Amino acid sequence: MCTYLTEKIAVDGSGKGATGWFGASEATVYVDHPVHAQYGHTVNIDVLNPALGPSARVALELTEETALALADAIHRAIASAPPGLASKHQ
Repeated sequence: MCTYLTEKIAVDGSGKGATGWFGASEATVYVDHPVHAQYGHTVNIDVLNPALGPSARVALELTEETALALADAIHRAIASAPPGLASKHQ
């Protein structure tokens, strides 16, 4: 079952795609059929810069369990660092 629900956020960072590093400006998260992963559905995360074309994209197709573990790991890593250390206001 496809939900067609997509979460899109602005991001401030960088990604490494097929042609090297690029400034990332948005991320999209959705549950849908994967292109490559061997599952019926995955949590798909695309980090991209649309202004630079299709080569400025990093794509992940994760199981639900892996996506939730990744979110938890991100929270733990940020919580273990001094407040504001990785902020854009550093």
